[in-house]
Amino acid sequence: MKSIKSIVQLLCLAASIMFTSCKNSETPETDSEETAAEVIELTAEQMEAVGIEVGSIKLKNLHSVVRTNGQLVLPPQNKADVNSLTSGIIREIIVVEGINVRKGQTVALLENRDVVKLQEEYLTLKQELAYSSQEYERQKELNTQNAGTGKIFQQTQATYEADKVRLKGLETQLSQLNIDVTAVSIGNFVTAVPIIAPISGIVGKIFVNTGSYADMQTVLMEIADHSQMHCDLQVFEQDFPKIKQGQTVEISLTNQGNQIITGTVYRTNQSFENDSKSIIIHVKIDHSNVEAKRALPLLPGMYVSALINVGSQTVKAVPSDAIANAEGKQYIFLLTNDGDATRHVSTDPYLFRKIEVVTGVSELGYVEIKPLETLPETATILTKGAFYVMSKATGGEED
Repeated sequence: MKSIKSIVQLLCLAASIMFTSCKNSETPETDSEETAAEVIELTAEQMEAVGIEVGSIKLKNLHSVVRTNGQLVLPPQNKADVNSLTSGIIREIIVVEGINVRKGQTVALLENRDVVKLQEEYLTLKQELAYSSQEYERQKELNTQNAGTGKIFQQTQATYEADKVRLKGLETQLSQLNIDVTAVSIGNFVTAVPIIAPISGIVGKIFVNTGSYADMQTVLMEIADHSQMHCDLQVFEQDFPKIKQGQTVEISLTNQGNQIITGTVYRTNQSFENDSKSIIIHVKIDHSNVEAKRALPLLPGMYVSALINVGSQTVKAVPSDAIANAEGKQYIFLLTNDGDATRHVSTDPYLFRKIEVVTGVSELGYVEIKPLETLPETATILTKGAFYVMSKATGGEED
């Protein structure tokens, strides 16, 4: 029995040693696989075949930008609500939505019986003024010759002056109603008040129908002048000190195929917008640039993204072809062996390791980078063909 027990104990000990040995032998193999996955090996022939080039990280003077979003808006003076200065029934609507109108053009007609009475009153008062004027002149002449009494002259003068004031008031009322007082003076009365466009622009929403009742508080329609469209951008507190009047802006129409138009900063607000801690930057659009690019018509409320050029700065930069994207991150490739990076033919392979970077501004084919690990000052990197190397790294040798 003792011998059997001893044999079992020896077998358990041997199994334990074998398990430990296997476990220890697996660890280096795994580490080796991970190390191999981090390094991409390329021969000189491969690099030459696909045009891969190497070089160094450059210091470039690139323009710095502030990225922001906003929308197209119209200034208040380029939007107008059309109202009537008297109440009545809409007899005719002369325009349709979307049509261009000029300032002073009749857009609708409104009927009101009191308007006819106002014209009658004006014509009657005009005739009374003619009589009081003649009587005033007659009494004035008599008073000069001491042939009349001063009291009668004063009464005549008061009547004449009052008639002038009343007539002037009626003329103003008729003019405000867009009624020609000259035509009324010869008996040509109008039965409908013309409603005219207060500004030139495009007719927007029409809120009334033929036969509708309208008073002075009723908005009949909207008119907008799109020629003065500008862009309102939201800039956050940390970027606000960088914004200055006159800076150029590149505007992308977000929902219109990202068409690009340009503009200039012309005014900045001096208060925060609600709780967003953002400040509105007003940008004047270069409409000649819009016409040259044959962009879509600009409408109020269109969403945009924009880059505000806030100056230039010296930054670390690499060519655009030196950066590869993978899983939402950006990488460059660092040459890790000591071979001569400038030669095209070599018996030794080139060994690269991908380095994650954060990209910044881009200009003239160069992109600002901020490596997430410290690199040697004399580091040699891949400057062209990063897409191919990333494909090889993720796709295997068959690439």
